[in-house]
Amino acid sequence: MNRNFATGYKCIKCQKEYEITQTLYTCPSCGANLQIVYDYEKIKKVLTRKKIENRKDYSIGRYIEFYPIRFEPEKYLKLKIGWTPLYKSELLGQEIGYTNFYLKDDTHNPSASFKDRASIIALIDALERGEKLIVGASTGNAASSLACLSASIGMKTLILIPKTAPVAKVAQLLIYGANLIMVDGSYDDAFDLSLKITEKYGFYNRNTGFNPFTREGKKSVSFEIIEQLGWKVPDYVFVPVGDGNIISGVWKGFNDMYNAGLIDKLPRIICVQSEKSSAVANAYFENSDEIKPVKATTIADSISVDLPRDGLAALYAIKESNGFAIIVRDEEILEAQKLLASKRGIFAEPAGATALAGLIKAIKENKINNNELSVVLVTGNGLKDINAVIKNIRMPEPVQPDINSIGDLIPST
Repeated sequence: MNRNFATGYKCIKCQKEYEITQTLYTCPSCGANLQIVYDYEKIKKVLTRKKIENRKDYSIGRYIEFYPIRFEPEKYLKLKIGWTPLYKSELLGQEIGYTNFYLKDDTHNPSASFKDRASIIALIDALERGEKLIVGASTGNAASSLACLSASIGMKTLILIPKTAPVAKVAQLLIYGANLIMVDGSYDDAFDLSLKITEKYGFYNRNTGFNPFTREGKKSVSFEIIEQLGWKVPDYVFVPVGDGNIISGVWKGFNDMYNAGLIDKLPRIICVQSEKSSAVANAYFENSDEIKPVKATTIADSISVDLPRDGLAALYAIKESNGFAIIVRDEEILEAQKLLASKRGIFAEPAGATALAGLIKAIKENKINNNELSVVLVTGNGLKDINAVIKNIRMPEPVQPDINSIGDLIPST
C-alpha cells in the first residue's frame, strides 16, 4: 500500500515501531497511543515553500506529503475542508489589552467544526483499506463531522453519543443519515462501548485519541497557520483541550514542518481547559505523566471529558514545546464567547471560545506580552450548542407594535 512518505507507527510511550500496512490503533506492546512517522529527508527533496505556494488546492489537500494516505482529492474530497480564515482582530484586541494575535476560525469547515480535519483523513484511510462501515463515539462534533463527510462519499457510519449531547448536534448527524446509538451515560461510556463494538464486529474505528490517523488530520491546521502568516512561526498557539487530540495534532504539525525544513523554529503550545474538565492541566501542574480522570461537568460540552484518551500526547505537546496550561472557569468561557461574537463577529460554541478565554487569562497574569505573536484556535460554531448560548444572553420582552412604546429601546449613537 502506497503511503507516500509515512514509514510506520511509533508508540508515544515505549517508542516501539510497527508497519503502517497494519490497521493498528494503540501500541500492541504497552497499550499507549501511536503516532505516524515520516521520512523527512525524502520530503525535503521534493517539497519547498514555493512548491506549496504554487498549488491551486486551497484545502486540507494542499499538504499531501504530510498525510499517511494515497490521497486522491477528486475521489474523496467532495467538500472543502481546511484553509479556514485566519483573522486579525483590532476591536477585540483593544477590549482585552493585547493586539498581537490572530483567530483561526474553523467554524468554516463543512460540519462547522475543527473535527472535519480528523474525520476526512481517518475516513480516507478506512476507504483505502476496503472498510465498509466506520464507527465512532463523540460528544457531538466528531459525530456530526463523520456523518457529514461520510454522506458526501457514501460510507456507512455507526455513531455513539451520550444522551447529554446538544440537540443541535444530534439533529445535524441524523439529517446526514448516520446510524445513531444514544448512550445513557457519559462520553467516556460511549467511547468504551464503541471500542467493544469495534472488537466484536471488526468495524473501522474513527475515535479521537484512539485512531492515530485523526491526529494526522488535525495537524493540518498548523500547516495553514504557518503559510497564512507568511511562513512566520507564532510565539504561542492557544488550544482548547478535551481528549487531547487537537493539541497533540497541532504540535505534530509544527514538528512536521520543522523536520521537513520549512520552518526554523517552533511555537509554544498552550493548553486551555475548563476547571470542570481539567485532567490534562492537572497533570501538568502536578508535574506528573499520569492522567487522572475527573468528573467533567463543563458547559463546554465538546471538551467535557473525564479521561482524555490522548492525554499523554497532549501533556508531551505542552512540555516539549515549553508551553504551559491554563485552567479557566466556565464563566470566563461564556464571557469569551460573548466577546468573540460582539467584538469580532465570530459565533463560537463554548468549547470554541475556550482558547480565547485562556489567552485573556494569560494576559491578565502577564504570561505573554504584546510583542509576542499568538494564534487562538476557534473550533466550533455557536449554533451547535444553542442552549449554552441562551444562558449567556438576555432575551428582550416583546413590545406593542407602536412607535410610542419603543422610545427607551432605541440605542444612542
